[in-house]
Amino acid sequence: EVQLQASGGGLVKAGGSLRLSCAVSGITIDDVAIGWTRQAPGKEREGIACISTYEGRKYYADYEKGRFTISRDNIKNTVFLQMTSLKPEDTAVYYCAVDDLSCPPAGVGWDSWGQGTLVTVSS
Repeated sequence: EVQLQASGGGLVKAGGSLRLSCAVSGITIDDVAIGWTRQAPGKEREGIACISTYEGRKYYADYEKGRFTISRDNIKNTVFLQMTSLKPEDTAVYYCAVDDLSCPPAGVGWDSWGQGTLVTVSS
């Protein structure tokens, strides 16, 4: 059974930073594409970032503009999302997710995802 346990969310002021973590079990992250999605209240889920299985290439959404960085610790089987210069519009539930083949182009289409962690950015 694949489990993805996201943590690190919370309340932060605009311009602040957070580092999200996702502990993965039931699958080795080296064998899958792994990334982050988010869903704001009343909005559809959208993609944030992803690490492809192909040479560990990283992909980011355009709105991030260099503010977010995805990384992974293969020994700990954990993926991270470092977020800086946070904005109120970044407020959402953040989910880590995996796909068996490749990084999905949007926030949907992932094979598995976790429970998520809430990030709230105040102005």
